[in-house]
Amino acid sequence: MITIVDYGMGNLRSVQKAFERLGHEALISSDPDQIAHAQRLVLPGVGAFRDAIAELNRLQMVDSIRDHVAADRPFLGICLGLQLLLDRSHEDGEWEGLGLVPGEVVRFGSTDGYPEDLKIPHMGWNTLDPVDTSCPLLTEIPAGSSFYFVHSYYVDPVDDKHIVGRTDYGLPFASMIGRGRMFATQFHPEKSQRIGLQLLANFASL
Repeated sequence: MITIVDYGMGNLRSVQKAFERLGHEALISSDPDQIAHAQRLVLPGVGAFRDAIAELNRLQMVDSIRDHVAADRPFLGICLGLQLLLDRSHEDGEWEGLGLVPGEVVRFGSTDGYPEDLKIPHMGWNTLDPVDTSCPLLTEIPAGSSFYFVHSYYVDPVDDKHIVGRTDYGLPFASMIGRGRMFATQFHPEKSQRIGLQLLANFASL
């Protein structure tokens, strides 16, 4: 069983339908106990970091997500669900995240080296360049495969050991991270056609 966290932000039904298309039962839930004890947990998300972490706290889901990850059960964060794993975000202020991966969430173009004419948000298809080719979620996914992105902020982990894959947008950024059986992608696998479904199938088989 795959449990999808419902905190009022994100295209939950699209993620659920993608797993169902692969033949896997996927339950959308806002029950903290159910989330803490899920066999496999997916944290999607679209929108502002501040609102997302506020809702997770209000719905008492923060500890449940941390408990699930601490138990080393399979976890997948998608888009905002990746950014929430970091220590803090600098989106419209400074906001504390889940603290599961040391690092920060920063805006494209806010650091030196980015082109001045960089279009924000980063939207559309772009390639994933694997860093950790042994990652089980990348099984049968060729290097340089394209995935669908929509975001203005990206994650900057403290330790490169957490980076599974990078994507170039002006400069390379971490577009996929992993630690144990916790994984997260900046791109949307549920919107990435056949190659995205392969990644979701790999997650479901963990």
